[in-house]
Amino acid sequence: MEPVITLQQISGGILLAVVIGVLAWRAGALAPSGAWAAGVIGSFIFGFGGLPWAALLLTFFISSSGLSKLFASRKKLMSEKFAKGSRRDWGQVLANGGLGAFLAVVQPLQPDELWPWLAFVAAMATVNADTWATEIGVLSPNRPRLITTGQKVERGTSGGVSLTGSIATLAGALLVALIGKIFTPEQSWLVAVGVVTLAGFAGAFFDSLLGATVQAIYYDPIREKETERRVFMDNNQPAMPVRGWEWMNNDVVNFLSSIFGALAAVGIYLLIV
Repeated sequence: MEPVITLQQISGGILLAVVIGVLAWRAGALAPSGAWAAGVIGSFIFGFGGLPWAALLLTFFISSSGLSKLFASRKKLMSEKFAKGSRRDWGQVLANGGLGAFLAVVQPLQPDELWPWLAFVAAMATVNADTWATEIGVLSPNRPRLITTGQKVERGTSGGVSLTGSIATLAGALLVALIGKIFTPEQSWLVAVGVVTLAGFAGAFFDSLLGATVQAIYYDPIREKETERRVFMDNNQPAMPVRGWEWMNNDVVNFLSSIFGALAAVGIYLLIV
């Protein structure tokens, strides 16, 4: 890929990002801060990356937002588990798209290199896989197991994995890989689909590993459940820490996982090519 950046492309990218941010906010998929963040990050990805990069970002956003809406009622039953609702704020937008915005700027500086594009596709595959696992995993007929110990935990527990969630993880990564292949037909299926899917799958499981070990988890004595929320929903009082580092919230976990997926793709590619 040898992108040529023009003022028209950058201007068009900014306009498209702003329009999508506003529409997503009006549709209830983004909080106001999320709409602003989406406009900024989308401007970089659309403006510097062009259509291929925009298509991948939109694949993630549309599919993940659609699943959030589709299974909102099921997830609402476990709302106390999650730190945030289905309307993404600026932190969630930055966590899922921040690395992509950086890589979109890097690609024109390395026009003959494959790694920025490969890393971007894998990062999007990771966040899409993780979102699909979260949204579809709640449909699992069996309770998930903690990825570190195998102990059965409640649905929605950070670090919990299930067969249903794992299949959703694979499907989410595969979808992004296939869209990426459409825009890079010169790449082999092994690299464009196989490597990206594997890296996205690995990135999502890295997310679960962080969730089971170092992500900040608290205890809600009112509901007698673990939660990602730092304060009680009812009285806004601090919750009791159970495990993890205070600064390692879900947004940080998602961002680190996207980096892991990107590095995994580049690393696997260097090993096999």
